[in-house]
Amino acid sequence: MKRSDRLKLNLEIIADELCLIFGKPASRLADEHKILDVLIATKLSQNTTDKSSYKAFIRLKEKFGSWENVAEAKESEIRECIKVCGLANTKARDIKLMLIEMIAKYGKLDLRFFKNISDEEIYDELLSFKGIGVKTASCVLVFALGRDVFPVDTHVHRTLNRLGIVKTNSPDNTFEAANIVIPEGRKYELHTNLIKFGRNICRSKIHCVRCAVFTAGVCLKKNQLTESKARRRCWRTIF
Repeated sequence: MKRSDRLKLNLEIIADELCLIFGKPASRLADEHKILDVLIATKLSQNTTDKSSYKAFIRLKEKFGSWENVAEAKESEIRECIKVCGLANTKARDIKLMLIEMIAKYGKLDLRFFKNISDEEIYDELLSFKGIGVKTASCVLVFALGRDVFPVDTHVHRTLNRLGIVKTNSPDNTFEAANIVIPEGRKYELHTNLIKFGRNICRSKIHCVRCAVFTAGVCLKKNQLTESKARRRCWRTIF
């Protein structure tokens, strides 16, 4: 069996095991009207909790009413509004600059035309703006446009390397490698459940002994740790 075929088979097993643990993620409906919302919400989510980023997003919407008003606001006003989610200086600067650049490029803050262009063209458009990286652009494709793309954050990057699916040194490199082998139609599902997996089980301090993926034998760590070692390591992290 070719390595790529083996990886795809392992990913099918991993996806099935994660669905048993976390359930199948709710379906998402494509809505090109949400593109800017998803873009800014994803930007706010960097290096913070979902709860804090959501609070910052709601505050922005309530205070300014529209993204056009955010573009016209003082950077200090934006910063004050989003300080709850951390890195407020950088995020306020990047969001304001991004919105201003979009108005200059497109004439208005309307990205609905993304609906009619390819994934590659959307990446080209979004990555041309300062402060937008591959992960943020990928989230727009998945959560606003319903495209079959696999965003990679730090949790997904860590877990896929541990599982032996990729051998990469950055989330962007993991994105390039993983999107080739992840089965079509399961990218959104795997993205969502791998984040939960990375937050709750395959954390920086691992819990292999209570991991169904480890037990299923499709984890690289299974070949590197005996079960007794995994159990001892698990107990050390719990107690």
